[in-house]
Amino acid sequence: MPAKNVENAEDDDGAAPSSKSEQTRALILETAMRLFQERGYDKTTMRAIAKEAGVSVGNAYYYFEGKEHLIQGFYDRIAAEHQVAVREVLARETDLEARLAGVLRAWLDIATPYHEFAVQFFKNAADPDSPLSPFSEESEHARVEAISVHRQVLAGTRTKVPEELRDVLPELMWLSQMGLVLYWIFDRTPGRERSYRLAERGARLTARGVALARFRVLRPLVREVHELFTDFLPGMTKMMPDPGRRPE
Repeated sequence: MPAKNVENAEDDDGAAPSSKSEQTRALILETAMRLFQERGYDKTTMRAIAKEAGVSVGNAYYYFEGKEHLIQGFYDRIAAEHQVAVREVLARETDLEARLAGVLRAWLDIATPYHEFAVQFFKNAADPDSPLSPFSEESEHARVEAISVHRQVLAGTRTKVPEELRDVLPELMWLSQMGLVLYWIFDRTPGRERSYRLAERGARLTARGVALARFRVLRPLVREVHELFTDFLPGMTKMMPDPGRRPE
């Protein structure tokens, strides 16, 4: 049966077109994720995705301009699921290490079904000019959502965070998470056991670093690290606020 043109139709129950539209968009994304896993990212075409989803090629391109935009949809989905998954640990824990470890474990749990798929498209995401890069303009929405989780981690902890570093630390914590993601992609241990261990140890080191940041003598070092990433990582200049040089 040919697919409905959902842009100009209502649901059978009279619902607004946006409801059917969101369902179609989700169907295309789900289909693409499955085909990427089964056939590989490079070998999966938009035409194949549209056929498998039961929509026209034009309809598929209406929702996603290309395969790269499908990956952005995947990024956004992971970010949204992570926001939900961390609510319990952030509501329960006030210890910074426990909060951060819980957040990192939650991400690994959510990402588990997509491990092989992530390995396949990593070579594209590693290209700094690719829209699949986590530092690209196209990835900004998912990146901002991920950083906001780390802002929540700091906001609810009993650990005192210097006011002048509150804008800097969440971005640095997100960069640390990106390091974990890179390790996870290449982790071949059963259940990605080493990635979970790295998350625990990384959370411990980060918590200690934040605690030490209460000493004024160490704050310039944190800002220096921030400036290093701002200057040398693609996309970071736009993403990160300038904390400025404040008198000690």
